[in-house]
Amino acid sequence: MCTGEPKDVGELFLDKPDALVLAYDDIITGIDSWKPVHIGAATHTVIVTSKQAWLIIKPMKSVLDVKFYTDYPIDSDRIKKIDEYGTKFGHHIRIKDPIEVDHDLFRLLKEGYDYSMKD
Repeated sequence: MCTGEPKDVGELFLDKPDALVLAYDDIITGIDSWKPVHIGAATHTVIVTSKQAWLIIKPMKSVLDVKFYTDYPIDSDRIKKIDEYGTKFGHHIRIKDPIEVDHDLFRLLKEGYDYSMKD
């Protein structure tokens, strides 16, 4: 889990391209109906939780690094990298533009959300 001083989400997007802000807004709007969803910010990341943290969004210089967790590796051209953490896998997707926030992205993110809701 990310550590550091709690921040306001808006602070993470200072001096970032408008496209990243719009893409982030589209992601948050798209997952808003998945309940429960709680959004917070740490030093460099937005952390989305349900029963547990399941989505980490890191605004970088020109991309959003969107990482979600499942208990199995997912094979998709959208996934740039997969990290293994014992029994769970972190899937990284890079988003540069709001047009990339599409049905396929939400299908993948829903797998992460569903994993976070397991008992």
